[in-house]
Amino acid sequence: MPRLFTALEIPDAAADALTMLRGGLPGARWIDRENYHVTLRFFGDVDGATARDLFALLAESRRRGPIDVTLDALGSFGGDRPRSLFARVAPSTDLARFQTAQEKLARQAGLEPEGRKYTPHVTLARLRDVRAAEVATFIARAGFFPTLRFTAERFVLLSSRDSVGGGPYVIEAAYPFDSVQPAMAAAPAW
Repeated sequence: MPRLFTALEIPDAAADALTMLRGGLPGARWIDRENYHVTLRFFGDVDGATARDLFALLAESRRRGPIDVTLDALGSFGGDRPRSLFARVAPSTDLARFQTAQEKLARQAGLEPEGRKYTPHVTLARLRDVRAAEVATFIARAGFFPTLRFTAERFVLLSSRDSVGGGPYVIEAAYPFDSVQPAMAAAPAW
């Protein structure tokens, strides 16, 4: 069964800038730059029929314009027991609407609703045995976060192996916005 999710890709210039933040946080397992992305909807491990349904349904959601994305701060998830360091995606009505559409498509494919509030971000590192104070110090030492802006011209359907997270991810299909056909002509053989 494939483990699937949709995401916006991070262009090279933004990925290069994010990569410069790596290092200096013991207990961090840094994500490889080629695996940076903004998750739209995690579908999880799905059977072949559901995967094929998602592939087809997702093509419908590409009929829209590009999405402007702004990365504007560093943060962490996990509170007193931080589990990841991320670059925050600034709130955007356009991105929120698109993610809501992705959620509706997941339900249409028969998947359960996502239980967590959507918080768009780019994971930079997975954390293990790192205290919250260490993460706060790292973020403070990183200093001013340079605002990074880009326009997402497409979204992708990614698959991952069952692992501790962070890739490697495989692009199963690319859906250019405002396009008639996905970049991949036939559904993967799930």
